[in-house]
Amino acid sequence: MQIATKKFIPVMLTPFTSSGEIDYHGLDRLTDLYLEAGAGGLFANCLSSEMYELSSSERLGVINRIVRRVNGAVPVVATGSFGHTIEAQAGFVKKVYATGVDAVILISSLLATEEEDDATWQQRVEELLDRTPAIPFGFYECPVPYKRVMSAAQLGWLGDTGRLRYHKDTCLDIDLVREKLAAVKEKDFGLYDAYMVHAVESLKAGSAGLSCIQGNYLPELVVWLCEHYADSSSAGQVAEVQAFFMRNMDVMHRVYPVVAKYFLRERGLEISAFTRRQVGIYTVEVRNALEALLQEAKALERSLEITQVISRSGDCRAR
Repeated sequence: MQIATKKFIPVMLTPFTSSGEIDYHGLDRLTDLYLEAGAGGLFANCLSSEMYELSSSERLGVINRIVRRVNGAVPVVATGSFGHTIEAQAGFVKKVYATGVDAVILISSLLATEEEDDATWQQRVEELLDRTPAIPFGFYECPVPYKRVMSAAQLGWLGDTGRLRYHKDTCLDIDLVREKLAAVKEKDFGLYDAYMVHAVESLKAGSAGLSCIQGNYLPELVVWLCEHYADSSSAGQVAEVQAFFMRNMDVMHRVYPVVAKYFLRERGLEISAFTRRQVGIYTVEVRNALEALLQEAKALERSLEITQVISRSGDCRAR
């Protein structure tokens, strides 16, 4: 039996200069790195991109640059549901779609407050879709401003619209993931799981792939997992990779995305570690943990015969 191909969709970082301006040349190098590592698509202007710290014009500038750099090689999706009213959100969704993205992502927690019920949320979604006819969309259970996890029934309803193309799932519950997958079976969109603790289980259950922050450290390793998750001859190695990500979950989340940028710098990618988000301090303890992660990752990749890619527009060298 042929195993369905799974894709890794990076949640993209935004490189800045040391003075805090967007580094578009660094963004080119980073985009190339993702593509050369084997990414099956790109999620631009997401939380990892520091989307809340970007102005409207900066968001559009970043998305536009990525779409042009990719040039149709893989699909690109990007968040567009910004604005205090549904009318304002619809207007920005249209601007994002005009950049050439394949789908515009809606943030589940920007469509209703934490206190508002599901009926209110659904009414707002319906209004937003009515105001943006024919635009393909996706959903992201972003943890900021709060995490609004969608039910299987809600995802099934969205799938029935025929316009849903992508869902980034952050529920952290493999049983709920399975329920969601059952609710959207045979519908034309992909559920991409963000939680690496149950990555292999999720892929085997029917997720279309992974969309996780770990890909901002080791995209080649996430791609390898997507390609080998169901290979019986590689079962031991798959378990080893899964365990590696589980074991290093805390290290990769600590003062993120600063730490991810430092890691990529250690790999040789020429970007600044500057971040606009206030996520904590890059301490000696964090630096030591990052160095240990780098050494462990290098040993694991050697055992799997994985070579880190070299970005054609930068100096991202194999180590």
